[in-house]
Amino acid sequence: MSPSKIMLIRHAERPSSDKTVRGVSLEGAKDKEELTVRGWQRAGALVRFFAPLEDRFSNPALARPDILFACRAGPEAPSLRPQHTLMPLAGLLKVEFNCAYWEGEEAELVRAVLAAKARTALISWKHRNMHVIANEILGNTTNAPQFWPIDRVDLVWIFDRSSSGWAFTQIPQLLLAGDRPGAAA
Repeated sequence: MSPSKIMLIRHAERPSSDKTVRGVSLEGAKDKEELTVRGWQRAGALVRFFAPLEDRFSNPALARPDILFACRAGPEAPSLRPQHTLMPLAGLLKVEFNCAYWEGEEAELVRAVLAAKARTALISWKHRNMHVIANEILGNTTNAPQFWPIDRVDLVWIFDRSSSGWAFTQIPQLLLAGDRPGAAA
């Protein structure tokens, strides 16, 4: 079995560049590599977004993930935001949570996702290379936007496998006040 659905999200909210909004660790300490308070709120809200009670999804394009992937943190790219965005969901679902791939290893990530023994995969990544993941899945650069808007953390890009390849759709999360209903161009 290989995934028939792949969902891709950007990590939740990050600290502002002017430091008026700070990242905070789980323990509440300031940490520039962490989610903001609003980011932790989104991470919590994503739990029931991707694992709703009685599988009553807010959008029929969504599915409960069987495996999770997030961008790896390390010395050169220490952000924990992609991993921590999915951490509450991983805690509830108790599914495999793969954080083995760095930013820049999107081709390797997609190969691992496609080789996973799962029906549905969810990926949390950094905005700069979201289009690279989409292009790797779709096999082209025309069916998905070629950038992820820097100000959007409230979208889901969805890839559904069919007999003729992969179909792309995107939906807004609409989880927190201020989330926008439109999609990325």
